[in-house]
Amino acid sequence: MNQRLAAAAATAAALSLALTACSGSDNDTDASASASTSGVTVSHIHGLGLDPSDQRLYVATHEGVYTPDAKGLPTLVGGNRDDFMGFTVAGEKTFFASGHPTAGGDGPGNKGLIKSTDAGRTWKSLSLSGESDFHALDYTHGTIYGYDATNGMLRTSEDGTAWKNGARLEALDITVSPQDPDLVLATTGDGVARSTDGGKTFAEGKQPVMAFLSWPAKTALYGIDTTGGLHRSADGGTVWKKLGTVPGGQPQALTAVGAEHVLAATQTGVYESKDGGRTFTKRLDVEASGGH
Repeated sequence: MNQRLAAAAATAAALSLALTACSGSDNDTDASASASTSGVTVSHIHGLGLDPSDQRLYVATHEGVYTPDAKGLPTLVGGNRDDFMGFTVAGEKTFFASGHPTAGGDGPGNKGLIKSTDAGRTWKSLSLSGESDFHALDYTHGTIYGYDATNGMLRTSEDGTAWKNGARLEALDITVSPQDPDLVLATTGDGVARSTDGGKTFAEGKQPVMAFLSWPAKTALYGIDTTGGLHRSADGGTVWKKLGTVPGGQPQALTAVGAEHVLAATQTGVYESKDGGRTFTKRLDVEASGGH
């Protein structure tokens, strides 16, 4: 089982034990992207995003970054089958990620922070190679926020090379207020933990327990619990309303790209809602299987 799934399982188990601890573009990808083949499936999803340049869906997984082709089949982007962990879309064709090389691949076990400016076809190492594995990344207010699972801390950077160390905590996911760069939330075994100083310190987590969070607009903070229940808060996480349940069971990733536009990955697929989580359509099949 990979480290992110192990962390997710540990967090979910801790919580359950009362917490002791789109429509995408039809444009074809270019020749640098591997052609999809019949029977290709993806699993162990670690991140989701839409490229604002063309609204194409990108899915970061244990074995590379994929995008649906014109038939909705998963197409490997750039031929890179590395294990992509933290993943976020920062702008047009600009992604940040972290992770590990594929088995037998070159380089250190932890990739630190890497960046792509061609929609995931090629990647450049920016910093912390060999030192850090970011399991969660968020880019907003001109700042990269990352949860460094190797060192168990929240870190921030404006340029991706110089980092400020924040609080130490055990977390699975983070999100940042779209209005306030100092307001950071993290999912922990005790519930959602809140920082009001940019991640330097966090208050103890408060119920409800969420696996993943995404905060695209002031009154639209989304959270998905460990069973796939999707929740929304209009006041930054004080009061939550359950909207329904995303199909497919245990969640693997959550990204809201607008106040009403939500992407969620579960054990059976990547699902998209354009009505604030009331209904979902499947964008990509996911292979339900054991950990790597």
